[in-house]
Order: sequence, then structure tokens, then C-alpha cells
Amino acid sequence: MPTATSTSDLTAWQTVPWLSDVARPILADLVAQTTRHRYPAQATIFLEGEPTAGLYLVVEGTVKISRFSKEGREQILHLIHRGDTFNDVSVLDGGPNPATAIAHTDVVVSRLTRADLQAVALRHPDLAWALIESLARRARHLVGLVQDLSMRNVRGRLAHLLLEQAQATGDESIRRMLTQEEMASRLGTVREVVGRALRGLAGDGIIEFDRHRIVILDPDRLADEAAA
Repeated sequence: MPTATSTSDLTAWQTVPWLSDVARPILADLVAQTTRHRYPAQATIFLEGEPTAGLYLVVEGTVKISRFSKEGREQILHLIHRGDTFNDVSVLDGGPNPATAIAHTDVVVSRLTRADLQAVALRHPDLAWALIESLARRARHLVGLVQDLSMRNVRGRLAHLLLEQAQATGDESIRRMLTQEEMASRLGTVREVVGRALRGLAGDGIIEFDRHRIVILDPDRLADEAAA
């Protein structure tokens, strides 16, 4: 059930990287068109293939973006955190949702429909240009994902994922937001292979396990593994 927006929604939209150069009055106009939604962990926000659900911003929590094979195998494309938007492609081209969005934790999201986004963008050309730049960054992310799957082995892809998570949290001690099964889905492999790769990195003194965290002991060596 959608609820009214609040000042925290405006604050959240102001933290979106691709909106950093957009004037506050334009953001206020955009936020005025949004609705706020809450989802418990594991709830489906929208499904791949359905008509575009609109543009979403994570206000609180983490959202998982995935695609599923006909056999039900999951490929995790991205974890979206506070201050990040998702479903940009669908809302811009008007096509169906390209992936499924699931609440990875309890989440609060702010939603903007395609029609409302079009109206705001027509009123404010600066916003339209910011959207173009955002789409270009998404394309870069997908190019990197393709490179990971085609050119790195599992150990290298895992190292890259750990560095990415550390960068997202700003800490070399990574809380285990992803299970080994979810890591496998993210890396295009199976849980047993991820487990062996984690143990291998730990055995080489690059990482260590500390209860519910993975601690990066040697960031330089981990970066070398990711680049291999």
C-alpha cells in the first residue's frame, strides 16, 4: 500500500549520484510525483516481463535485482542500496521490466511512474540530461558484468565482488549480506565452487572469516586476484 512522501524522500533523492547537479526545485518537483512503499524482506517488488513498474529509489534497506532461467536458476545482477535507483531502462524505453526486484532486507522505496517522469523531464531539461548520463552508467555496469563472466575465473570474479562490496560499505570488513548461494547466483556458478574459492582466498591469507563478516586482510592481493 503506497503512502505519502516525506522530507526524508527528498533527502534520499538528493543523495542519488546522477542527480547531484540537479537543482533542488527540480528535485522537489520530481519528489512531489512519487509514492512511498514498504516491503518486508524477500517480498517481490516487481517481476521481469511485466509492464514497466516505474523508476524506484531505495530510501531504506537493500533491493536485489535478479533474472531467472526457465528452470528457476537465479542470476543476481545487482544489489541496490540507499540512494540508488533501479528499473531505469524500463521507465525510459517504456518496455517491460528487464529483471525482477526483490526486497533483500526490509525496504522502503520511492516510486515514480513513467508518465510522471516524462512530465517532469519535459518541464526540466536538466533532469532529462541527468537521466541520459544515468543510463550510460548502467550500460558501463553491464559491460563490466559481461567481462566478469567471460574473462575472469570464479576466484577472480569473487575477488572483484568482495572489493565491490567493500567499496559500497566503505569498510574492509564486509557484513555477509550475500549467502554463498547468492554469491554463486551473482557470479554465474554454483555454491560449492564459491565455497572452495572463499576457502582458497582465506588459505592464502587474503581474507578471513569473522563470524558474520568477511575481513579483507590484503586489499592489494585481492585486487590482483580480481584483475587476473
